[in-house]
Amino acid sequence: MSTQLRLANRERKDNDLRDRRPNKWQRINRQQLNLIMSIIIGMVTVLLLSMSVSSTAMTQTETNTKQSEQSHRLSQQSNAQKVIKQHLSMTQKIPLLRFEGAIGPAVSEYLVSEITEANKLPVSQRPQLLMITMDTPGGLVSSLHTINQAILASRIPIVCLVSPSGARAMSAGTYILYACHVAAMAPATTLGAATPVKIGGSMSRPQNTPTPNESNPTVQGDKRSSDEKNKDSVRPADNSSSIERKTLNDAVASIRALATLRNRNIDFAERAVTEAATLTATEALADNVINFIANDAPDLLAQLDGTQIELGDQRLTLILSNAELIAHQRSWRNHFIATITDPNIAYILMLIGIYGLLLEFYSPGVGVAGVTGAISLLIALYAFQLLPINYVGLGLMVLGITLLIAESMMPSVGIFGLGGAVAFALGSIFLIDTDVEHFAISLPLIGAVTLTTLLFSLWVLTTLWRQRHRQVVSGDEAIIGAEAIVIEGFIEKGVVSLDGEHWAAISNKPTYTDQRVLVVAREHLTLKVTPVPTLSSKEIVNGRD
Repeated sequence: MSTQLRLANRERKDNDLRDRRPNKWQRINRQQLNLIMSIIIGMVTVLLLSMSVSSTAMTQTETNTKQSEQSHRLSQQSNAQKVIKQHLSMTQKIPLLRFEGAIGPAVSEYLVSEITEANKLPVSQRPQLLMITMDTPGGLVSSLHTINQAILASRIPIVCLVSPSGARAMSAGTYILYACHVAAMAPATTLGAATPVKIGGSMSRPQNTPTPNESNPTVQGDKRSSDEKNKDSVRPADNSSSIERKTLNDAVASIRALATLRNRNIDFAERAVTEAATLTATEALADNVINFIANDAPDLLAQLDGTQIELGDQRLTLILSNAELIAHQRSWRNHFIATITDPNIAYILMLIGIYGLLLEFYSPGVGVAGVTGAISLLIALYAFQLLPINYVGLGLMVLGITLLIAESMMPSVGIFGLGGAVAFALGSIFLIDTDVEHFAISLPLIGAVTLTTLLFSLWVLTTLWRQRHRQVVSGDEAIIGAEAIVIEGFIEKGVVSLDGEHWAAISNKPTYTDQRVLVVAREHLTLKVTPVPTLSSKEIVNGRD
């Protein structure tokens, strides 16, 4: 009993001890809990700080990247300038282009091709500049625009020199001089007179503009706005047509744009167009129309040494102390174009082509006339497509030739011939649509060709008139009544010889070999003949008596 009691008491004590023993979470006191919370808060704080530092670092990296890119870009520009300066100091070959006379398709092809080829070269092989020397009275507007577009698009400075002394840069030459990066003139040279030729004779002096004898408005300083000056400069006479006004305004706007681009005298540029004003080399230099006066190309090259030139957004310094001018001659192709684009040559080639083809059609033979005519006509058409052609004039020429051909085929007592000669002459005069003297067909040539054509037409008419009184030598009229020779005697059907030709023949009377027979009719390719009557011996004797 006592033993059981002791065991029960011990079990009760063990249960009390087990109830009082804390679990693993109860063993963690408050300090440990505070420590754990501090660690967690610290980790969160560190994480937030690291994120802030990372964001700041990214921003700084972007800033550094932008600064690096900007620095790299500036470095590239600096290196490019160094390369250009090094290239300028190393390049010694300066192409020299030279042209004289009117500006036409050949000159345009020569200058544009040279400028284009130079710009196609790698930067390390490009020349420092291209120099053009010229002596021109003007030229075609289409050729001028092509040249100026090539100059303005060039990545190589273009230097223009009016040379030698006594040369001129009139009309279109003034535009080219304004378009070039550097303009120069030799002593005793002139420029200006850039009024469009077609309206030069009908323009009156604009109102409120100075006369050529008055002082230069640039020197005195014109206080008016550019719009007011432009309006006054281009005010034509009241009787001017709208086309003339448009042409004049376009010319003024074009040369003003060039003068503004090159920082040259705008007022003289306008007066050169509206008043046909001109300047000498000394006056042009004083009025800021040109940059230099040089005796020749080598002298200008020496003056350009060390000069700074604006080319796009860059400013280049020319180093030309050891530079050498290399003349680029015009190619054989360019000389050929210059020859065939002469309006007189193209006109003659066209006539050779037309008459050559007509001759070939009239009398087909070996083909020399046809081949020559076809080649000449194609060359003439190629030349005319390079020139300003008036198609009304071309139509009159075609009408004139058609009437002359009609006169030769169907005589009309000279009406077709005279009308054709007049139409041909008028068409020749109107053929070239320009008033530039150097691109007009020579009037003596037109007169000579027209006179020759008219005389040829009269000769054809005279020949035809004479032929009307001659005996007919072809057709039935020439066969019927003619005498033939019997090849071999026949009774009804046989063969006879007539003018060297063998014909089938029929006769109602017997014939013998070599007998002479008379043709009385023709049925297709068969002749009806009868023996020629012969005189008896008695009749012959009586005839002698």
